[in-house]
Amino acid sequence: MAMAAIDIENMIRTALPDARVEIRDLAGDGDHYSARVISEAFRGKNRVQQHQMVYDALQGNMGGELHALALQTSVPDA
Repeated sequence: MAMAAIDIENMIRTALPDARVEIRDLAGDGDHYSARVISEAFRGKNRVQQHQMVYDALQGNMGGELHALALQTSVPDA
């Protein structure tokens, strides 16, 4: 079962309420997405920690309903 982009966005926003989230369906199949997530919560965290925060927000759906997610994370510009 594929996962809708809006569901991915909502899960990320629930975990990171201040986040700016952009989701793109890369293949048009609902299984392969790219996500750009910008959040103050990432400040002071390395890239691996930032990505883990997003994966945690997806509550175990990575690798199941959500097959692939190309992820870019960053903190807001000052």
